[in-house]
Amino acid sequence: MVHLLTSEVQQLLHNKFVIILGDSVQRAVYKDLVLLLQKDCLLSLRQLKTKGELTFEQDKLVAGGTFGIMHNGIDYREVREFCSGHHLVRFYFITRVYSDYLEGILQELQSGEHAPDVIVMNSCLWDISRYGPDFWSSYLQNLESLFGRLDQVLPKSCLLVWNTAMPVSEKPRRGSNQPKGQPRAKPADVFKANFYSWEEARKHHFDVLDLNFHFRHFKKYLQDDGVHWNEYAHRKVSHLLLAHVADAWGVELPRRQCAPVGNLINYDPECKQTGQVVKRQPHGDQDLLAFPVPLPLPPPRPRALLPLPPPLPPPLPLPLLPTPQPLPIPLHQVRPPFPLYHHDSNFPSNRVFHSDQFAFQTDFAFGSQPSIPSFPSPCYQQGAPVVHRGFPRYLVEGPYMPWRGRPKRPKRRVPAHPQSRPQ
Repeated sequence: MVHLLTSEVQQLLHNKFVIILGDSVQRAVYKDLVLLLQKDCLLSLRQLKTKGELTFEQDKLVAGGTFGIMHNGIDYREVREFCSGHHLVRFYFITRVYSDYLEGILQELQSGEHAPDVIVMNSCLWDISRYGPDFWSSYLQNLESLFGRLDQVLPKSCLLVWNTAMPVSEKPRRGSNQPKGQPRAKPADVFKANFYSWEEARKHHFDVLDLNFHFRHFKKYLQDDGVHWNEYAHRKVSHLLLAHVADAWGVELPRRQCAPVGNLINYDPECKQTGQVVKRQPHGDQDLLAFPVPLPLPPPRPRALLPLPPPLPPPLPLPLLPTPQPLPIPLHQVRPPFPLYHHDSNFPSNRVFHSDQFAFQTDFAFGSQPSIPSFPSPCYQQGAPVVHRGFPRYLVEGPYMPWRGRPKRPKRRVPAHPQSRPQ
């Protein structure tokens, strides 16, 4: 699991247009991403629960929310947008996976000035709990209509990531503010809806991030209502989402050991004037980690977020040397022996000798000879010096030898018949 800093997230999403569509859980995903683009801290509990506010961490409310009537019905609308010098993030609150309102959003994106680079979307809990007992048939039909429409509207360069719905608890905890009589989504129905949405997204070759799988053992990070999650879980969602986007774009993220969640500092907007920084403690488990600690890894590379270079072509296989074959003939070729003839002292030099094999004339010129086949030189016959180890060295006899091997002078012998000197 990667742990990204604000500077690295800014570089990854540089000049990118990100759109998030979904319910209140996806709104928390939007808020954590906006906060992570500006500072290395977590959301506060009040920021997670507040909806429809005019501004949040330098973003603005575009439509719905406090501009209209605040309610919890299926017609609630909220559009938020965060825009900086090099980042654009927008959020649409939806209560159904496909509707006339969603069709209007798609048309707005299609005719807009900027095409989206990344779309993160999920719609499940409202679909299976607020639209009557026959919600399965309408949900399956809306899923098919949604992905078919997205395949037509979105450009090829746009990355669509479908988030599966996160786990929910069977009953809310004590002290929760869950309204009585409000229908709730069952865990079995959520699991079933995730399977249908995954199957439909796979048919249209869209990416799926299975958040239900990643958080199946982290239900202790659920809030009291049993549906929404705390700030530590949403930071892990942001890291999972950004890692998926980086992998789709072929960007290598830095590898570092995950930090404990207690080391992450929460920023409270109320402390802005006093300049205080508030640290929030986890719910009864200060030593827990937001995600498992991986094994120690090598230090990060200096060029972490740059695209990977194209892979080098595989090296060509080296040609195999031919196996030396035994020589057909010896190295030192000897001229074929001539037939022996008796020497004739009366044999004139200008006479031509006729034979079945050779013909010699006075100039001793050879006649036509059969061509000698050319054989390839053996592999051990090289121009460079060759040392044959294990054999005695051959020394040429003569006066020019090493000092210890210099021969002695021969003794002078007296001739048998000495000649007299001239007087």
